[in-house]
Amino acid sequence: MKIILLLILVSLLLAVGFLYAFFWAVGTGQYEDEVTPSIRILFEDAKPSNDD
Repeated sequence: MKIILLLILVSLLLAVGFLYAFFWAVGTGQYEDEVTPSIRILFEDAKPSNDD
């Protein structure tokens, strides 16, 4: 019975940690640009030049 309580407490701490990380990411602007990643594949990368 003690191990079940320990596992519940550890899982709750882990869940709170992930929730904190999510709110931190939202607060620092990690999810602000929603358009560019979806159209980035459409643009061709610049080819490296060989100016030797």
